[in-house]
Amino acid sequence: MPRFDEWHASGPGIERKIFPPGETIMSMMVKLRAGAVGAAHSHPHEQLTFVVSGRLQLEMDGALSVAEAGEQFVIPGGAVHEVTALADTVAVETFTPLRADLLATITDDE
Repeated sequence: MPRFDEWHASGPGIERKIFPPGETIMSMMVKLRAGAVGAAHSHPHEQLTFVVSGRLQLEMDGALSVAEAGEQFVIPGGAVHEVTALADTVAVETFTPLRADLLATITDDE
């Protein structure tokens, strides 16, 4: 049974809470402590990262950009990307299609 009401660690200084998904779209809230790094990775899913509070730096395909509260990043599917929290940050990330890999992290195998 999925555990949508819980926060889960996803790296040093990073926690996420995955929300119940739709048919082809899903979102999660992410808390990052200042200095936390979401390591470089890619996935085939398109992603929006909306910064609720704080400040994030995105490195994507070798280019740097910064988003503050009220701004967002658009990350195309397949793009190599890494984020660094420049301050304590809360963000909402949205993915399409569904990220089965993330949903599997909150499912009990009992």
